[in-house]
Amino acid sequence: NGVRDVLGARYDALVKAVSYEVTDPTIDSQVVTLRTTNADVLISGVTAKFAAQAIRKVFELDWKPMHFVTSGASSLSSTIMPVGPEHAQGLITSVYAKDPADPAWAGDAGMKDYMAFMAKYFGDGNPKETLNLYGYTVTMVLQRLLEQCNGNFSRDSIMAQANNLKNLEIPTLLPGIRVNTSPTNHHPLQQMQLQRLEGQAYVRFGSIIEGANL
Repeated sequence: NGVRDVLGARYDALVKAVSYEVTDPTIDSQVVTLRTTNADVLISGVTAKFAAQAIRKVFELDWKPMHFVTSGASSLSSTIMPVGPEHAQGLITSVYAKDPADPAWAGDAGMKDYMAFMAKYFGDGNPKETLNLYGYTVTMVLQRLLEQCNGNFSRDSIMAQANNLKNLEIPTLLPGIRVNTSPTNHHPLQQMQLQRLEGQAYVRFGSIIEGANL
């Protein structure tokens, strides 16, 4: 839908889209189909399992498009390392939270608190898995929401505060990214930054991007 919004009337002439089912064993055939277009850009709107498959197949086909993968499927721990970072060089994704697998955040106070939480409450979990950080981050937002209820935990009170989160600064989010909601906009995160895989880590580039006012 985002691509359609940008390209408008040019979409049908410029874009080849193929779908898959979550029950499909692989998406190799879909990637092969897209390869025949010789497209300059590939957008993989997929989950982690299929992101890994797409990355590997693109590499095997010696296809070198500018490859974008959704943020939820771009984890270093669960997608990139299993498929091999050498197969994913230049991969681009978006990010809004600090990456627990990135040593650059090792001394960060928010990341230290997260690591301590994982060690205490989820010792069997992988602290470098971004989905664990996601759960921790969401829970911190929920905590702030409940604090704003001031003891009134009725549905109306909770929903009112869910629509009244103003510039919340969560220590596991990237610097400059804030949580905001309103009665007419229920998207808590409307900012992100792009990052590109270089070597065995992502490197963020450009400034924080503001989303449309949905």
